[in-house]
Parts: sequence; structure tokens; C-alpha cells
Amino acid sequence: MHNLSDIFRSSARQLKNPRTLALTALFVAMNLTLDLLNLRIQLTPDLRIGVGFLTSAMVGMLFGPVAAMTAGAAGDMVGWLVNPGGGAYFPGFTITAILAGAVWGIFLYGRNPRLLNCLAARATISLVLNIGLNSLWKYIYFGAAYTAASLLASVVKNLVLLVPETLLLLACARLVQQLYRRSLGSRAA
Repeated sequence: MHNLSDIFRSSARQLKNPRTLALTALFVAMNLTLDLLNLRIQLTPDLRIGVGFLTSAMVGMLFGPVAAMTAGAAGDMVGWLVNPGGGAYFPGFTITAILAGAVWGIFLYGRNPRLLNCLAARATISLVLNIGLNSLWKYIYFGAAYTAASLLASVVKNLVLLVPETLLLLACARLVQQLYRRSLGSRAA
């Protein structure tokens, strides 16, 4: 199942499965909980290091891009509703969360977690979405307050964290996939 249209069709069918919906909701809730508990390192007001990306990646790996896109949108919007401390809602960041879900699903769905897939997904999100698209959103949202220094900090952060986040993603993906397969096996018995 490496054809892009097949990946999206299969993932869309997954959304009809109650187990998929329940686990996706659980991963969204985990992401919100991690955010509310401030399990992250706040470098600047608009630059932080966290592990919430793992929840979206796991939805993408288990259920594909459509489910992960849905989880990304829901997590971003509900996250803002329960914790609007960052300011007014801005839909650009929701678009980024949706696109990140698509990337996770495209690179990880229907595959065994491997270093190259995890690195490709993480690099795409870090370079294209976090540095590229999110910098555009921050420039639109913050205006002149978003400076070249802010962009440079984002570039440095994303490049420095690329390898550690990839390794964390790989370890987490292997564990979650093993647990998921084990739970499916116990239901069949």
C-alpha cells in the first residue's frame, strides 16, 4: 500500500472503525494533557520543545493520514479552547497541524517503523512545516515582532532536535506498534 491514493482511501475507511475513533480521541487527549501539564521546554514565548508530536505521529502510523489530519485539526482547535493563553485563535497553525498529520500518515502508515521513514517524516515536518510554513504564520500573526532572530532560533531548534526527535519517534513508534498488534492478537483469541 505505497500508492498515495490507496493510503488516503484506506485511512478514510479506518475512520468508520469505532476502535480507530476511540484510540484517535485518546491520542488527542494525551496531546492536550501533555500541553496543559506544560511537559515542554519553553525557550521563548513562541519557541518551545515538546513531545506532543508523538501523539499525531502515532495516529498517522496506526490509522493513516486522514485520521492523523483529523486528529491534528481537533487537537489544535480543542487545545486552543482549553488553553487560549497564547492569544487569539489563528487558523494557520491548524493548517500546519493538518498537514503534519498528512505527512505522518504518508510516511508511516502501513509500514514497520524504520529509521529512514521516521527521519523523512520528521525532516519534512521540521523543515517544511515548522520552519517554512509556521514562520509565515508567525510573521502574519505577530507582524514586525517576528524578526530574523526568531526565524534563526526556529531554524537552529529544528535542526538541533531533528536527530533526537527522530530517534524518540522511532522508539515510540516501535513500542506503540508492538502494543497495538498485541492488543489485536488478544482480541482474536
